[in-house]
Amino acid sequence: MSLRLRLTMLYSLFMGGILLVFGVVVFILINVILLNQVDTMLASVVHDITKVTRVNAVGELNIISLPPLDMASNAYVQVWGQDGKLVTSSASIAALTTSLDEYALKSGETMYRDSWLEAAHLRVLTVPLKMGAHKIGALQVGTSLAVVDASQRTLISVMMIVAIIAVLISGIGSWVLLGRAFSPLEVITYAVDRVNHADDLSRRVPYAGRRNNEIGNLVESINQTLERLESLFTSQQRFLADVSHELRTPLTVIKGNVDLMRRMKEADEESLTSIDQEAGRLSRLVGGLLMLAQAESGKLTLNFNPVELDLLLTEVFTEMQVLAKNKVTIHLNDIDQVMVKGDRDRLKQVLLNLVSNAIQYTPQGGDVFLGLAKIGEQARLTIRDTGAGIPAEDLPHIFDRFYRAEKSRTRSSFSGFGLGLSIAQWIVEHHGGQLKVESKEGKGSTFAIWLALLPEP
Repeated sequence: MSLRLRLTMLYSLFMGGILLVFGVVVFILINVILLNQVDTMLASVVHDITKVTRVNAVGELNIISLPPLDMASNAYVQVWGQDGKLVTSSASIAALTTSLDEYALKSGETMYRDSWLEAAHLRVLTVPLKMGAHKIGALQVGTSLAVVDASQRTLISVMMIVAIIAVLISGIGSWVLLGRAFSPLEVITYAVDRVNHADDLSRRVPYAGRRNNEIGNLVESINQTLERLESLFTSQQRFLADVSHELRTPLTVIKGNVDLMRRMKEADEESLTSIDQEAGRLSRLVGGLLMLAQAESGKLTLNFNPVELDLLLTEVFTEMQVLAKNKVTIHLNDIDQVMVKGDRDRLKQVLLNLVSNAIQYTPQGGDVFLGLAKIGEQARLTIRDTGAGIPAEDLPHIFDRFYRAEKSRTRSSFSGFGLGLSIAQWIVEHHGGQLKVESKEGKGSTFAIWLALLPEP
């Protein structure tokens, strides 16, 4: 069953329930009004009769004469004596010897009751007649409820017809309106289905209606999702292409060297060194990819403990001097004593990566400067080099995977894969910090790591 049909049935049932409650209330209200009118008329007749009722010397009822009754009232009157005998009755029921309401007559109390006399439905008012504290008889005045019953039946019929027509109109109207309301959803379903079958994430859901309602928001969300999926799919394709490219180069070198040694039928030291270097490159590539995969899946855990950044930076400075050799000079600027909360090994990995990049891309005789300072409630680590700098068009992409600003250069045996900065950015961001870069082509680059200070006890 479609949602449109279910909602139509629900609205129709809801309308039917409202009409049922409304009809019951109207029926009860009209019934009370009609009965009140009848009861008022009966009370008026009783009042007129009691005015002409007398008692003789022996305490017997003596009706001088029944007053002329309004012919429209169609009232029936019976006067009963203390001994339970009929004293007098109106002319219209002169032949009737039974009580209009036997139960009320025996109860001896004033009451209004519905009574059935043969096939006639009557409304009867019974009033005991008393002289002082002694009961001397009873007066019963009744009238036919045929008109009231007919009015009730007519009212029920009219309300049923009106309810049926109203429910039908409600159902048809709901079906039409829901069809118009759901038409954009059908367009969305069709568009998404075409995306699924065509495997084309560049398609978007067309929508010409208002944007500030639920349907417009839904269409916008779906289009944003498709845009995001397209971006992720494109990134995945580019990622696979980059991985394939990165794997192809060292594998080609290894295969070429192996083939050379087979032809030479002896182990060549230069070929073995090349194989060892390319195997190391493959190992670093796989390690970097594994780390990124663990990071994105949430399986790469960080062990947070107090870390003295000044000691860590000094340690990195000492180790990087060995890598720099005589190519560049590493300077350790004034550093503050700084304590942060983080994973010491991961923070060291970030520093080693940034400093090694600075050494790699700084020409012979250049300088690399390391610094650490407190800025407000944050620590700022800086790695500045005097290299060629990063072109402005490359700056927004340097943290992307496999992105290298030096793509036109010949890759050295120590060049990276464009994964180091991606990993560094992930580590810094998951320490609640930021990794920023400033660079001008021909004037060098400056990487700054911002981390929150550990509150003093």
